[in-house]
Amino acid sequence: MKHQGKKYEVELDPTSLGEVFKFQLYSLTGVEPERQKILVKGGQLKDDTDLSKLGAKPGQTFMMMGTPAGDGNAIARPKEKTKFVEDMTEAEKARQEGATPAGLQNLGNTCYLNSTLQTLRAVPELQQELAKYKGTTDTNSALGGLGQFGLGGPSAGLDLTASLRDLYSQMADTQEGFPPLVFLSALRNLYPQFAQKAKSGNGYAQQDAEEAWSQIVSQLRQKLKIKDTSSDSETSFIDKYMAGRFSSSLECDDPSAKELGEEPVITEEPFLKLDCHISATTNHLRDGLAAGLDEKIEKKSALLDRDTMYTKKSKLARLPTYLTVHFVRFYWKREAQKKAKIMRKVTFPHELDVVEFCTDELKAMLIPVRDKIRDVRKEVEDVERARKRQKRQHDKEVADKAAGIVDSVTESKKSDAAAKPAEGSSAAAGGDTEMAEEVYKTDAEIEAERAASILNAKKELHALINPELAKDEGANKSGLYELRGVVTHQGASADSGHYTSYVKKEGPMNPKTGKRDEEDGKWWWFNDDRVTEVDAEKIDTLCGGGESHSALILLYRSIPLPSVEGIDE
Repeated sequence: MKHQGKKYEVELDPTSLGEVFKFQLYSLTGVEPERQKILVKGGQLKDDTDLSKLGAKPGQTFMMMGTPAGDGNAIARPKEKTKFVEDMTEAEKARQEGATPAGLQNLGNTCYLNSTLQTLRAVPELQQELAKYKGTTDTNSALGGLGQFGLGGPSAGLDLTASLRDLYSQMADTQEGFPPLVFLSALRNLYPQFAQKAKSGNGYAQQDAEEAWSQIVSQLRQKLKIKDTSSDSETSFIDKYMAGRFSSSLECDDPSAKELGEEPVITEEPFLKLDCHISATTNHLRDGLAAGLDEKIEKKSALLDRDTMYTKKSKLARLPTYLTVHFVRFYWKREAQKKAKIMRKVTFPHELDVVEFCTDELKAMLIPVRDKIRDVRKEVEDVERARKRQKRQHDKEVADKAAGIVDSVTESKKSDAAAKPAEGSSAAAGGDTEMAEEVYKTDAEIEAERAASILNAKKELHALINPELAKDEGANKSGLYELRGVVTHQGASADSGHYTSYVKKEGPMNPKTGKRDEEDGKWWWFNDDRVTEVDAEKIDTLCGGGESHSALILLYRSIPLPSVEGIDE
């Protein structure tokens, strides 16, 4: 790429659009995408140009014209706040229920970061606590107020947690693709590996989304402190809502060590994610999780005075509200001297039951609650099926009556009921038989009985929750999780390819109850600044099996326990 007498070597991804390419040039030249004029064969490169149709060849030269904005005011906030719906500002429109969320601009191989940030944004408790965070980026004073638009210098936004707070706040006020420049600057200052240059020497290298996820969560664990209501002290937000605990046993495989009296070592340690290891026999998430909890370690035995193999078996002693699962797909390929990707197809469920991986003590707490949840679900489903049958029957009777059709079976039952004397009735004087009046329940009475039965079952469920477990506000109480977010990778290695993310849509807020209504099963697909609504069936295609998009990180949330305040309609 030639620009103002300089030549830049750029990697062009033919599977992307012109807009992505422009942001790569933005990171190299500082010329904003909207100010770039790129000349290619047949005309000028547009944002929606399909790069695969350019027929670009290695070593081909493009020409770019354009200069950076001199006043730094390329992004501007609306000057006036309006009060009427028909004249809503961008921020007001973005905050409307059901509005399409903001995407994130690709600033040159930053899709790994964009997908990570969008998935973490699916944790509402995190956004709430970030809003209370008092740290500062000191960016506004350094940039004359432009920090609020994501524009920062190399030393801007040193507080990563404050940068994340500001970024999510800014994203809530727009439906456009937002440039996460301040956050990116903070990340690269704190973790220099994310500032690694591409091998070509121009622009930044692609990074691993899982590494970005782990580093961001690690920082939040250190910085984001919240009040612990149970102990009236401070605790880490991550420890409360996103960290579990292992109970592990480390035992020597050599029988001679046991004969000498070496005992298994029992330890407890926190975890921020579960690894799903992938081998030639891994077909489902469960297989990979089981492999990740049972590992071999070589270490020195004090009694044998030599290195030998140990088996480490881990069980889950605490389950967090949000469970992160990492598919270990990348490994170092020695002969190629680069990270390669395991392409194997590994399926994963929308609802995950992890009770089998828990300690016996935790299992005893979870199983009664989990089983009762399933009983309540079945009862609710039975009631719903009965309602549908009742409606179909009612509609048929109405239609038959309108057509003059008489149901002989129903009429026969009514006649038999009228003719049959009630049990225990006595003959009246004169030989007449005294008839007991048949009592029929109304539809409303039947519905009330069903509702009372379900409400009672829900109360029984809450009574089954262990008191100690109930005190742990950020813990999963049932062992059941629902899938809320997926980070995917497309390509054959971590050093290249493309990352996107999928986040499940929340149900609309009900102003009458103050709670969210039932979800429609749709998902948001975040492909950098492009945000699209997709069906749940799309998620089932992310299991891998090739170079197409495959799940790398799964974000599960503890399923909500049924409310006992009333019966859900």
